[in-house]
Amino acid sequence: MAKVKNFFRKIGKWFSAHRPTKRRLIQLYAALLTNANVKGFATGKIYQGATKNLCVPGLNCYSCPGAIGACPLGSLQNALAASSTRAPAYVFGIIVLFGLLLGRTICGFLCPFGLIQELLYKIKTPKVKKSVFTRVLSYFKYVLLVLLIAIPLIYASVPAFCKFICPAGTLEGAIGLLSNPNNADFFAMLGGLFTWKFVLLVAFIVASVFIFRFFCRFFCPLGAIYGFFCKIALLGVKLDKSKCIDCGLCLKTCKMDVKRVGDHECIQCGECLSVCPTKAISWKGSSLFVHASSAEAVFAPAEEPRPLGALLAASATEDRTDAPDSECAATLDVSETVGATSGECVQEPVFVDAEEGRETVETDAPRRGRAFWLRLCAICCAGIVLLAALVYYNFFSSGWGGVVLKEGERCTPFTLELYQTANENTVFSIEASKGKVTVINFWETTCDPCVEELPYFEKVNREYNGEIVMVAVHSTHVTEPVQKFIDKEDREKNKESWSEYTMMMAVDREDVNAYEMLGGKGAYPITVILDQEGVITCIRQGKMPETELRAEIIKAMG
Repeated sequence: MAKVKNFFRKIGKWFSAHRPTKRRLIQLYAALLTNANVKGFATGKIYQGATKNLCVPGLNCYSCPGAIGACPLGSLQNALAASSTRAPAYVFGIIVLFGLLLGRTICGFLCPFGLIQELLYKIKTPKVKKSVFTRVLSYFKYVLLVLLIAIPLIYASVPAFCKFICPAGTLEGAIGLLSNPNNADFFAMLGGLFTWKFVLLVAFIVASVFIFRFFCRFFCPLGAIYGFFCKIALLGVKLDKSKCIDCGLCLKTCKMDVKRVGDHECIQCGECLSVCPTKAISWKGSSLFVHASSAEAVFAPAEEPRPLGALLAASATEDRTDAPDSECAATLDVSETVGATSGECVQEPVFVDAEEGRETVETDAPRRGRAFWLRLCAICCAGIVLLAALVYYNFFSSGWGGVVLKEGERCTPFTLELYQTANENTVFSIEASKGKVTVINFWETTCDPCVEELPYFEKVNREYNGEIVMVAVHSTHVTEPVQKFIDKEDREKNKESWSEYTMMMAVDREDVNAYEMLGGKGAYPITVILDQEGVITCIRQGKMPETELRAEIIKAMG
């Protein structure tokens, strides 16, 4: 019996020693909430509902099967590319709002990819400590902000960071989709670009095991943007210089490349609060919502003990004189406590017990009570929100609000607007195409397999010379002006402008979402062929070879 008790006691001690901190729980909560479409991981499909028009605060890929919102960095690039010279007010506004409210608190508490890096760093290996070299390298993300976002978007309308670098997109989006057996046909669509991004992702993952938040510190443009708001953000950590004794414990504890508490490299994690011997570091903005003492109790991180801070505090107490400061004693009937070597006098009210004739110090019991109820209320509200999101996205939302058609079913009628090409039509209509075999190809300008197959689609369309209807439908996720892309000449494999194509070039609409309706699962290209009656005879996910295209057209003709 004693052995059983000891066994369970050891288990209890292990769980007590390894229990997650408040910040870790918030990180896990935020990651689950922003990826509440859990069924997406089972079905291998991207959620395309209404909330995908909204940005989440952290770096979380739009193409992640669980994502219920859009990545702010991807949305910024997408909006800038699509708007050409006009500033996209919505995306700029939402990022500025996030920055003003939270700053880099988003990095420390709400970013799913930041959580992934921290978990990788927990793997027991020799670690690379921060140094002057890492501090200099931390400015490289600002260089990327200009070189891979601003310049490519301004001069070429290319979302270079998302297309060539972003490891969150590769891990959450590409691998998240490829790991599902339902998307086995996606492997045929992979090319050199995916190989490059996969190698880059592996490098980031390996580096994150040895270097704390490797991508976050040196490469993340979103963190660079939020860093501009650190000093003026409503929430975060702040330093009271009047209490600071320049002991340097906060900087030694911090794993980021900060020069001072709360600067542009600070992710506002709050770990420095527990090591400060003079309590010079606190949460700013908390007094707007709750009593200051309650805020401390709720938001203070439950980290490991701070032996160095305790030693400094003890040393400061021992060095002071036993006699009370005459000036302080003369003004108030108080008992004195000294919290810093600066000699600052910190007073606590003293009450005299009339019956016993002894002095008693006011307790914080009422304040602790308020903190407890505040914490309980916050936990309950957060739990309700998370539960509601999980129930809604996994049981009540179909992803885009419509029915997904399959082979053998009649295509629902819809109409799409066309880009300018040699074709004289201005709209594409399913109803108007009846009587002919219809080939619908869904594509994106950033999809290499899409761009490679469209020239021979046009070749087949010309050979049939009006006997079939062929349309290339661009997704609603516009990453550069499509008309500009169509008009571009002297392509490597197609020495003419696509504006001379006889096939129609349309754009999908969010209210129609023909891509989802016709079986799209989150990746491009996809080809759908209808017979003369509008019945679906073929749904081909991935690049369709020319021989297969011809064979399916003949099959649809009967």
